[in-house]
Amino acid sequence: MATIPFDDRDGSIWMNGGLRPWRDANIHVLSHALHYASCVFEGERVYAGEIFKLREHTERLIESARILGFRIPYTADEIDAACKETVAAQGFKDGYVRPVAWRGSEMMGVSAQATKINLAIAVWEWPSYFDPEERLKGIRLDMAEYRRPAPDTAPCKSKAAGLYMICTISKHAAENKGYADAMMLDYRGYVAEATGANMFFVKDGALHTPMPDCFLDGITRRTVIDLAKARGIEIIERHIKPEEMSDFEQCFITGTAAEVTPVSEIGPYTFTPGEITKTLMNDYMALVNRTGSVAAA
Repeated sequence: MATIPFDDRDGSIWMNGGLRPWRDANIHVLSHALHYASCVFEGERVYAGEIFKLREHTERLIESARILGFRIPYTADEIDAACKETVAAQGFKDGYVRPVAWRGSEMMGVSAQATKINLAIAVWEWPSYFDPEERLKGIRLDMAEYRRPAPDTAPCKSKAAGLYMICTISKHAAENKGYADAMMLDYRGYVAEATGANMFFVKDGALHTPMPDCFLDGITRRTVIDLAKARGIEIIERHIKPEEMSDFEQCFITGTAAEVTPVSEIGPYTFTPGEITKTLMNDYMALVNRTGSVAAA
């Protein structure tokens, strides 16, 4: 089924202070963000009309902009309110929220101190990130060619658009070979993350996850760690060598879009979705589908 282009949809997008018709939410071709990647964003989910962990996402958006050297001209309260206003205007009980902030077109060049900082928020319906049948049996990941950069070479703690260039390249390459996604190593050769999700492995009843010292410590990642702790599951955050994957029994990825998704294969390594993976998948879905303050806690 053909996808509806994102520039030709009905509804409204919140942009620089208020709602405007979806098709009119445009930027100029000479916007600094397009040429120099001066752009940060968030990905959030709406469950039963509530945005899950909205304030955490908003605070990360503001911090991402600070790391890139600009200030979003709205407070966290104002951004939260705008996200809720956009969800209400679109009328979706379940969907995806994309706040994005960027430097505008007032200056063109590497230096753009006087550019206007823009903020937009879009909401749309978005089902499971991966095919539902494939997801239940575990998705297949390729090994990415590119690695996550060292923290002294890129602003790795910012959810910055430019950092996703190698993710798009890696995911396209994986899909062209029949995989659902790709797993990236870090600059040292340790296991890092998938192109848009964090990694978890199971061995002898314990949960092993890479140390997020050069990539995002995802909000979903932290949520799943809390759920695992509540179940009494041991959490081991450490550097993981790729060859260690031969000893792991289960694997899954986590992210706002991916939620909790089992993995059956990463390159030459295979895994079988088991009870810990299924339990945390179910616990996560039970948590996010609660409404009101419980879901936002």
